[in-house]
This record gives sequence, C-alpha cells and structure tokens, in this order.
Amino acid sequence: MLDLVWLIPLFPAIGFLINGLLGRRLGKGVVSVVGPSAIGLSFLTSILIFFELINKPPSERLFEKVIFDWVVSGSLQTVIGYQIDPLSILMALVVTGVSFFIHIYSVGYMHDDPGYARYFTYLNLFVFMMLNLILANNFLLMFVGWEGVGLCSYLLIGFWYEKDSAANAGKKAFIVNRVGDFGFILGMFLLFTSLGQHGIWTLDFTEAFANANKLDTATVTAIALLFFVGACGKSAQIPLYVWLPDAMEGPTPVSSLIHAATMVTAGVYMVARCNVLYNMAPIAMAVVAIVGVATAIFTASIGFCQYDIKKILAYSTISQLGYMFVAVGVGAYAAGIFHLMTHAFFKGLLFLGAGSVMHALSGELDIRKMGALRKKIPITFGTFFIATLAIAGVPGLSGFFSKDEILWMAFSSGRGHFLLWLVAAIAAGMTAFYMFRALFMTFFGESRVDHHVAHHIHESPKIMTVPLMVLAVASIIGGYVGIPHVLGGANHIHEFLAPVVGGGAEPVKAQAIFSLISEAWAAGGGAGGHSAALELFLMAVSVVIALIGIGIAYFLYLKNPALPRMLTEKWKGPYRLVSNKYYVDELYQFLFVNSLKRLGTGLWKGFDEFVIDGTVNGIAYFIGWLSGVMRKMQTGFVQNYAFSIVLGGLILAVYYIMRAFF
Repeated sequence: MLDLVWLIPLFPAIGFLINGLLGRRLGKGVVSVVGPSAIGLSFLTSILIFFELINKPPSERLFEKVIFDWVVSGSLQTVIGYQIDPLSILMALVVTGVSFFIHIYSVGYMHDDPGYARYFTYLNLFVFMMLNLILANNFLLMFVGWEGVGLCSYLLIGFWYEKDSAANAGKKAFIVNRVGDFGFILGMFLLFTSLGQHGIWTLDFTEAFANANKLDTATVTAIALLFFVGACGKSAQIPLYVWLPDAMEGPTPVSSLIHAATMVTAGVYMVARCNVLYNMAPIAMAVVAIVGVATAIFTASIGFCQYDIKKILAYSTISQLGYMFVAVGVGAYAAGIFHLMTHAFFKGLLFLGAGSVMHALSGELDIRKMGALRKKIPITFGTFFIATLAIAGVPGLSGFFSKDEILWMAFSSGRGHFLLWLVAAIAAGMTAFYMFRALFMTFFGESRVDHHVAHHIHESPKIMTVPLMVLAVASIIGGYVGIPHVLGGANHIHEFLAPVVGGGAEPVKAQAIFSLISEAWAAGGGAGGHSAALELFLMAVSVVIALIGIGIAYFLYLKNPALPRMLTEKWKGPYRLVSNKYYVDELYQFLFVNSLKRLGTGLWKGFDEFVIDGTVNGIAYFIGWLSGVMRKMQTGFVQNYAFSIVLGGLILAVYYIMRAFF
C-alpha cells in the first residue's frame, strides 16, 4: 500500500475533473456521488496505508514515492514525490476523514444551490491541493499545495460572488495570504541558496534537514522566521489573522472545511515538519510561541462581544490555532499536532452544527434571534453541546487531553515559561465563556426567533445529522490516543510522532525531550524534572479556570439574561472597542489599504500619465511636428523640385571645389 500513496491525492483530482468538466451535464445525482466518493476513497487509502505503516518498526516508518522528475534546471532538481511518515499519514487521515463527512453534509446543505456542481468541483480541488501540501516530500511541491489551497479558499469564500460581501471577503483572504506566502517563498529561496553554498542544492525535506547543521544560527533563524510569516498568513495569526472572520461569507460547510482540518492548519503542520530548523533557531521558536499565545488571548477577547454564530466560531478557530503555535513554539510538536487533530473534530462539528441551526432558522446567524432550540432540533443541540464541552476543555472529551498537554508543555518544557502557561490558561477560560455564551443564547432561555421563522423550525435531514453524530463521537473519543502518563495513559500519539518531530539534524531520530519524558515517567517523576503532582495540580487549575468561564456564562446568559445589556450600557467604551474588534480592520484600512491606494493613484497620475504617457505622447508630438515641417518641402510643383535639384548640385560643387583648394 505504501507504493500507492499517490492514490490519496489522485482521487480528489479525478473528482475535480469529472465534476468540473461534466458536472452540469451529469446532474446533481452523479455530482452527489462523485464528490464525496472521491474523498471517501482517499480516506480509505489513508487508513490502509496507516495500518501498514504502524505495523513497521518506528525506525522504518519513513517512505518516499517519486512519481516523476519535475524541475530539472542546473543545480535544481525537483521531483513530484510523496512522503509517508507518521506526521504526513496522521494529517492525511484527519484531512480526508473530516473532509469526507463535510462533503456528505454538503450534499444536503447545498442541495438547492444553482452552483451545486461548481461547489463540489472547488471542494475536491481544495482537498487535492491540501493533500499535496501535507504529503509532499519537498518544499517546492509543498508550496504548490500551499498556493493551491489559497486559490481554492478564494473560490470557496467568494462562492456566492453575486454578493459584494462574499466577493470582497474572497479578495481579502487571497491578498492577505499572498503577504504571508511572500515570506514563505523567501524562506524557501534562502534555504536553497544557503545549502547551495555548501554544495547541497536541494529542496527535498530529507536532504535539507539532514544537512541543516551546516548552516549558521543566524541563517537558520532567518529561514525559520520567514517560514513563520507564511504560517501566520495561512493559519491566521497576528498580524495576518484579519481574513479569517470575513471568510464566514462562504457556505457553512466551506467554513468547516477551511477552519477545521485543512487550510488553517497548514502553518502548524509546516512548522512541525520543519522542526529540525526550528530546534536550531531558539529566537524563532520564541517568536512562534509569543505570537501564538498573544493571538490566543487577543482573539478570544473579541469572541466575547460577537453575535454572529459563525464569527464566534471563527475567532475561536484563530484562538485555538494560537494554542497550537504555543505548543510548537516550545518544542512540543506532537502536542501541537495532537490539538490540531482534536480541534478538527470538534471545530468541524461546531461549524456544521451552526449550519444545521441556520438550516432550521432559514439562514439566521444572529444568536440574539435564537433561543430555546434544544427541543426543536435535538440532534443538532446534542452534538453542538458535545463539541462545546470539548473545546472548553471539560475532562473526558478530546479537547481536554490535547489542550492540557499544551498547557503542561508550555509550563514545563525547557523552552516554556510560567507566563506562557498563565496567559494560555486564561485564554482557555475565555474560550469556555464565549463558547457557552453562544450555546446558551442559541439553545436555552426564551425563544427570540422571528415569528415567521418560528413556524418552520425543523431538524436537518439525516444526510446532515449523521456527519454531526460521527464527528460528535470523534470529539469524545479522539483524545484518548493521547492520555498523559500522569493519568495512567501511554500517550500513543507522542510515541507515534516521535520519529518525525525529533530534534537534531536527522528527522527520523526521536526528539530528546520525549526520551527525557519517558525516562522521567519510568522513574516515577515528571517531565523535565517537574513532579507528577505538579502536573496534576496544573491540570486541576486549568479545569477550574474552564469551569469558572462556563459558570460566568451560565450566570450572565441563563440566570440573569438582562445583566449583559446592563453591563454593556455601563461600560460602553470597552464594549464598543471589543465589539468593533479593536478597530484593527479600520487601522489596516488606513495604514495599508488607503496608503497603497494613494501610492497607486500617485504612480498612475504622476509616473504613468506624466512620465510614461508623456514620453510616448511627446515622441508622437515631435514626429508630428517634424512631419509637418518636412511636409512643407513637398509642394507638388515641378519648378520647385528642379530648383531644389539645382541648389543641391551647386552646394555639392562648391563643397568639392573648396576641398580641392583648401
């Protein structure tokens, strides 16, 4: 099966071609089968490859399949090739698995849309590009997938392009991502040329990482920071996070796909894949962790005052991505990927649950116009409730295990710090608050649904609710592959990923920190020299913080629903600041958008019209003037021409006579 890794991206590519070329002719029935089936076959192939890989010894869990030579030019020789290892196959399982259920859900959600075939065409292309990104065995093919998901996000976010808001959101996502992608491509160029100075002209992961120790710290730091600029764009971190909330203009399944398991996780995956480079650049790792924790708490605060249910989830996504960057920033790459996996389950479920609520309420998004829905759409409520418990970090659900692992590593690892843990723990409490605020306002209390909508509230069809239930199960049990040692678990996901996310120059060697953890637990101690009692204490503190957040939400939005309005009236200034997202969009509009418009206008009026057009028009004017002068010599009278000939002959005669005498 390892030799058939190319089938994983091939199936979505075939689905893209069939639906793209023949979708309108074949009809919705065929499109409904082709689109999800293509992803289902990729998911099945990923499962089979996973089981074959896991049966091999850890040292042999690295396989590369070269399809064909791609770019062969001078010193650059790049192939189309795919790499199977624990990290890539885990990502493939998450991407294809979650995407498969989103495709099935989309069959019901988008059934009446006139762009049905076009929608599944874009969706299949998106998954194809994401699979190229995560399975690539070299930076150049990864970059193709990286750019491909950016293009597809533009197409999907602006899917309803008739709406100005959707078209503008698509353009915003595309442009902001191009800013980050510029950093990524500069990092790739710098890595290629820096290794080339040592005679190693390669963009292949294995070769580049094996020879990374030949680079000096300053160069590696620059490369890592440039790559992280790209990660900030794709994974929506400060300062390039502004595109993601606006991306809610796309269809809700698109929001689930982009914000759960695919595009926004690309930056986290890339940093984990490049762990060898980041381990050599402590400054870059510190930047990653600081930006991650700052993003986590900053965007969590914005979620406090949002009323659009999808935008609440969008800011939640940005905040959770910040957690993942905290993990990889302190060297806990496996913890970051673990949270990426569990987040794919519960965040995908939350978005699909929001779509089910919208389906029941004729497209309503404002949670102020909801309430008391839990008995009218019980399956949607039950699954949404499970996902909310998971993201809040309630013990027993997947989010608890992965989030607690990040908090512990932020505190105890050699690169961790108490302040990182404290801010991240506070952000966790904030997440619990605003997510339960959304839950209570949507499903509990008194109904605030518009009268003409209330009569039509209904549960979604099975083709939409079955994916909800599957993801709900995954949101419950998904974290049990990473039960920490202190709770009697074996943390299988850490052991599985250890051969890839290791430090040093060889990517297939286990990272030193995991060896230290294993030795410490074997001796009955804690990770990094900290005691098991301390880990249990911090775990309890994080749970208490989450429960406090839930309790405050319960007190404000169920027990005293009039109190939030009184508080917003009392603190109008802070409320206005947070509800307007700290005016970051307006600041960017002033600093970048308007200034670039003025620069463009200046270049247009000053340089283009005055210099370029002026030069072209000036030459034309000069030729016209010269032609006018010359035209006067062509009178049409024979005597004038005879006179000119005689005059010319006399001038030549005088010239030669003078040369003869002088």
